[in-house]
Amino acid sequence: MAVTGVKPSKPRGPASAAAPVRFLVGLLRVLSSLALTFIGLTAITFLIGRVMPLDPVLAIVGDRAPQDVYNAVYLQLGLDQPIYVQYLRYMGDVLSGDFGISIQTARPVIDDVMHFFPATLELATLATLVGTILGIPMGVLAAVKRGQLVDHAVRVLGLIGYSMPVFWLGMVALLVFYARLRWVPGPGRLDVFYEGLVPHVTGLLLVDSALAGDWTVFKNAVAHLVLPTAILGTFALAYIARMTRSFMLDQLSQEYVLAARVKGLSETAVIWRHAFGNVLVQLITIIGLTYASLLEGSVLTETVFSWPGIGQYITNALFNSDMNAVIGGTIIVGTCFVGINMLSDVLYRMVDPRARA
Repeated sequence: MAVTGVKPSKPRGPASAAAPVRFLVGLLRVLSSLALTFIGLTAITFLIGRVMPLDPVLAIVGDRAPQDVYNAVYLQLGLDQPIYVQYLRYMGDVLSGDFGISIQTARPVIDDVMHFFPATLELATLATLVGTILGIPMGVLAAVKRGQLVDHAVRVLGLIGYSMPVFWLGMVALLVFYARLRWVPGPGRLDVFYEGLVPHVTGLLLVDSALAGDWTVFKNAVAHLVLPTAILGTFALAYIARMTRSFMLDQLSQEYVLAARVKGLSETAVIWRHAFGNVLVQLITIIGLTYASLLEGSVLTETVFSWPGIGQYITNALFNSDMNAVIGGTIIVGTCFVGINMLSDVLYRMVDPRARA
């Protein structure tokens, strides 16, 4: 007797059975790539730190220390060992979260990084948002109005923003908007009398002041962020706008755009739904690279504006021959760069079904 109302179960085919295997293979490939990248990053950074003409022993004991004190510290640091032995020891410490002690602060390097990195993270994040929010519409508009006045204006602005020396632009901005017009406060992250009023929770002043409900500190932090964010955001805007224009010009010349227009779709739908939809995958990578470059390349901006970020920390450590801080800070920033690139890969796989396939 036939049984009705029950659907027969579908047999598992070879494709469905192989899906977990493909996932595991892909996961292992990603993890191995991350491991190799991290090993290469730490090895190159450590080697550069060891071959630089700076004596870490003198940085600790000073140039007036007796020879026996110098020899004791030299042996304590393991500098008498071969370079590969020193690297293996350092890698063991790094994997356990120990980047050594900073000479300039006398604190563990990892504690210093956790203290200084949020300032750079806050600045780079806001600058990337400014560059993305303004750069993408400008690039799309320049591509749509190719050869017209708007296109020329965007291209000139992008050229100026991408080629202008950041230290010169920062000093001019301080001279005009702070020294002359008094529109914004001076260098630093906060005015002196506001420092220490907000509990340190995340290290991000905007977040911490909002969590504490101290809107006076919040407004002062925003005011201090305006100029450095505008300087970094200008470079992000220039790069993102230029790349968006290039990608959009390529897509607008494709046959599917002509077909969409022939079908009677509105110009807005053709530009933003069809052309920009295909550009979005490439833009995710560009925005990720821009964000990572701002995290690691904001040294000059932090120096000009006395911004207490990781870039200024590494620079001061280099001037003071504090190689533990230089190597540790560089490794952590490089790891963030690799992590952002991997996140970009994940995001564009989520956006583009062809990448998932």
